[in-house]
Parts: sequence; structure tokens; C-alpha cells
Amino acid sequence: MSDKADLYEKTDRYHGMLEEALSNLRVTQMGEEIEKIVDEFLTMAESYYRDGIHFRKEGDMVNALICFTYGHGWIDAGVRLGIFAVNR
Repeated sequence: MSDKADLYEKTDRYHGMLEEALSNLRVTQMGEEIEKIVDEFLTMAESYYRDGIHFRKEGDMVNALICFTYGHGWIDAGVRLGIFAVNR
């Protein structure tokens, strides 16, 4: 498999992973003290998802992959903090 094919496959895989995580995300904690953090993490994940789609449509697979992985990172960090759960 060529490097270009690897990039396309990995971009597709991470796009799907982030899309699935956002679809199955559940906020596990809420309250005045944590609400701002929950909103920020969710906004960042969703923004990176939208940016990734934009870059993918433009044919910029490197930046699309970066966006999808960063977005997934925000969700993963939220899960590790205990503010999100992702049902699979």
C-alpha cells in the first residue's frame, strides 16, 4: 500500500472514529463548576470534526487527519477526566 493510500485510509478511519464518538457521547457530570469545561471540550471536539470535513473536501488529507485526531483527543481527555462517557 502506498503512503498516499495509507493517508486516505487513516483519515477515513479517524473520521469514522470521531463521528461515532460524537454520536455516542454522553455528558456524565454537570453543574456550575464543571459546565464551562464540558462546553469547551465538546465545542473543541465538534469544531475539529467540522474542520476535518472541510479539509477532506478540499483534498487536504494531512490537515483533515490532524483535525480528526485532535477532535478525538478532546473526547478522550474528557473521558479520562470523567466528564464524558462514550457508549460503543
